[in-house]
Amino acid sequence: MFAERLAAVIDARVHRPRAIAEAAAARHRALLFTGGGHDRLVLVAADHPARGSLGAGRRPTAMADRADLLERLCVALARPGVDGVLGTADVLEDLLLLGALDGKVVVGSMNRGGLSGSAFEIDDRFTGYGAEAIAAAGFDGGKMLLRIDPDDAATVSTMEACARAVDALAGRRLMAMVEPFVSRRVDGRSTNELTPDAMVRAISVASGLGGTSAYTWLKVPVVDDMERVMAASTLPALLLGGEVPADRDAAFEGWQKALRLPTVKGIVAGRSLLYPADDDVAGAVDTAVSLL
Repeated sequence: MFAERLAAVIDARVHRPRAIAEAAAARHRALLFTGGGHDRLVLVAADHPARGSLGAGRRPTAMADRADLLERLCVALARPGVDGVLGTADVLEDLLLLGALDGKVVVGSMNRGGLSGSAFEIDDRFTGYGAEAIAAAGFDGGKMLLRIDPDDAATVSTMEACARAVDALAGRRLMAMVEPFVSRRVDGRSTNELTPDAMVRAISVASGLGGTSAYTWLKVPVVDDMERVMAASTLPALLLGGEVPADRDAAFEGWQKALRLPTVKGIVAGRSLLYPADDDVAGAVDTAVSLL
């Protein structure tokens, strides 16, 4: 049955590209910032392929099969308690045509130019959604990655672009989801520092981006001493799911502890939910939802 639905998506892309805008206009929205609901969020992330990051766990090309990825996303989005999705335009438009975004929170991924493993990874340019396109599609916010490498001068241009994006989203009353890290080159590859001190610094910088932080949320990994880390800002935060964990129970326990902190308002997880070691997407999603 999914193959038939996917065939209809491909047919629409070939013969009726306007169907994407029509589906966006007809979609029932689940608005944020309305004073009711969505005080806790579970979002599924699917913006990895646009950075050339296709691996999940021990599968180096897990996300390379678009039909398989879309089917996993549809399974995840249909589970009770899943509020929405984060993705690039190609993925979100496929989901629109599949009818999977009705009533969901939708966040567009903005800067995908820092391709995984590239020499220019820190110069993470905005090659995905802009605030105008997010608003035109009727989506709820935009997500940006901010890697702060003190040894790479390209960091400041990415910071400036993120600040402009925060302002552009806030001007439209849309969520600006900032995912900050302190990063360094190790053996030629950009590596995030997942220590409490590094995350405190990254959060402190990210919180001050733009002319207002009224609509800014943070997307942060679970690290040691999360109470001290999250004390660095009053901004609401969502936990980053990250890579497929070797010990899923331990990873979920870490999420559960962090979710008790006052500013932590939910989870954004991609590969850890879409490609669990046992391939039970529904089971992984249900477990994550139960933590809330």
